Amino acid sequence: MSEDYLQRILKARVYDVAIESPLDAAPRLSQRLGNRILFKREDLQPVFSFKLRGAYNKIAHLSPAIAAHGVICASAGNHAQGVALAARQRGIPALVVMPRTTPDIKVRAVRELGAEIVLHGDGYDAAYEHALSITRERHLAFVHPFDDVDVIAGQGTVGLEIVRQTAGELDAVFVPVGGGGLIGGIAAFIKQLYPRVKIFGVQPEDSAAMYESLRAGKRVMLDRVGLFADGVAVRRVGEEGLALAKRFVDEVVLVSTDENCAAIQDIFEDTRSICEPAGALAVAGIKHVCVRRGWHDQRIVAVNSGANLNFDRLRHVAERADIGAEREALLAVEIPEQPGSFLKFCQALEQRNITEFNYRGQGGDRARILVGLGLTGGHDERIALVAQLRAAGYTVTDMSGNEIAKLHVRYLIGGKARDGADRGHDELLYRFEFPERPGALLRFLQAVGSRWNISLFHYRNHGSDHGRVLAGIEVPKAEREQFLLHLNELHYPYTDETANSAYRMFLGA
Repeated sequence: MSEDYLQRILKARVYDVAIESPLDAAPRLSQRLGNRILFKREDLQPVFSFKLRGAYNKIAHLSPAIAAHGVICASAGNHAQGVALAARQRGIPALVVMPRTTPDIKVRAVRELGAEIVLHGDGYDAAYEHALSITRERHLAFVHPFDDVDVIAGQGTVGLEIVRQTAGELDAVFVPVGGGGLIGGIAAFIKQLYPRVKIFGVQPEDSAAMYESLRAGKRVMLDRVGLFADGVAVRRVGEEGLALAKRFVDEVVLVSTDENCAAIQDIFEDTRSICEPAGALAVAGIKHVCVRRGWHDQRIVAVNSGANLNFDRLRHVAERADIGAEREALLAVEIPEQPGSFLKFCQALEQRNITEFNYRGQGGDRARILVGLGLTGGHDERIALVAQLRAAGYTVTDMSGNEIAKLHVRYLIGGKARDGADRGHDELLYRFEFPERPGALLRFLQAVGSRWNISLFHYRNHGSDHGRVLAGIEVPKAEREQFLLHLNELHYPYTDETANSAYRMFLGA
């Protein structure tokens, strides 16, 4: 099978639509990490993603009789554009099924490439099933985004180019992983020619389908996937991709959203280009491994896989990049509620840069503040800072890794839950997700209903396909069983955050 992939990749037809993307040096990141980092610039492809390689190779190999009926795919973004461009190049019709939650910019991009578009469902799974039903009805050729040998061979040409551009003089290649098609093709090619080269896959912590599948030795279906790196938000990897990963991939590493944001900034600082979150995963993985394992003087390639980023998501990236790069710490600190306490606290910081300060008086003899502090020494400096403040008599909780604190609480600080007639103690805190489209927030509130009082609410559009809400809901203890039954009937993903430390400190009763 592996030898067959070598032949398939060498014979793949991609350059009718794709370019041989450059392999650019990253001098700033290289100097900081003490390794030579190279960026494989798939973000420079005509559709700003590697996906057109596999899509075109698949479509180019269809027989004239099959191609005449047209092709179909399900996708919310990069694969859709690849299929649309490939079909236009061959002169055949293309139908793309996209979730109704797909941002308009992506729908327009696919339509401008000449494809017919059907909007269906609130997520990829629903669009995929609908595409399969249309495939059967209209006898179209289905172009799978990753679980297809021709698609994988097309993606594998990225590995062919890396070998040619480096003459095999490299130590490791880091590749973003969603369904496994890209890393499967790259690994199958490079490992057979240069077995000593390490192949690393990189996935978000909240979309770790390949990581979990390799651990289990079989394909694992995730209950949910994260929303930020939507280009790799796959609940189950492909059979072919997993088989290739088992044989040729050395390791899959997981990175946080904050690490991903910091990697987008790193790429920008070296190239003045902006990758999408999935496209920056390889750089996040390189930083993760180099720092934690003490790598030095290695020649490492990062596959920057795409740049299809919604502009309004940059706000979220900018907010989180400093924490991801450990240039900022977010701390919850207790100080005395008395004149001069703020001044004394700032003096204890010894001229350190304060990036954020959140406080509201609540009575009593203690005050809680949420403070952001600039760092120049990364993780070690943050640990030393916490120890320094504790030694000065302050109660400190490090919130730098607390998702609720970073995403919601820092914007909400303004008072504790009301405590009259024990109502504050009835408050439960839940984090919800819902498809982001016009009227979605109203429909969410209507679904929650009016039986229980909403006592806290924070919603912020982060430029993704799903909205995220933090809601405090007052539910008397005697009604909590009925409340949970109601939540489960809503079919909105939710997480109970009532015990979250950031909520307890700043918002709870």
